[in-house]
Amino acid sequence: MGTFREAVEAGDHTAIEKLLSDDVVFTSPVAFAPYTGKPITAAILRGVSRVFENFRYVREFTGQDGREQALVFEATVAGLNISGCDFLHFDDDGRIDDLQVMVRPLSAAKALSEAMGEQFDRITAEAAAGA
Repeated sequence: MGTFREAVEAGDHTAIEKLLSDDVVFTSPVAFAPYTGKPITAAILRGVSRVFENFRYVREFTGQDGREQALVFEATVAGLNISGCDFLHFDDDGRIDDLQVMVRPLSAAKALSEAMGEQFDRITAEAAAGA
């Protein structure tokens, strides 16, 4: 199994889903409450891949024990440059059990929120089909 970064950069959503624990908690930069579970998290990540353009990771930080990772990214959403960070935590089996995303600037975060809102019906349908 490859790394999360490799799977995201390859656009390999099957590999991404395999890296998630069943009870992964996803904290979105544009939603108040976190989402819990592999199906909804995988569907959200597929949705994000449809809205981001020119996505690329530009830096990577890993904690000493290897169970914490931060991946800094840049992309475009609705014509606006966005930068952010994926914060990952890995469980005892090496699967991601916590994924928190932060983005900036506010104008791009708002554009991301709107674009993901337009994806919401598809995301929930994909999550229901994958559950």
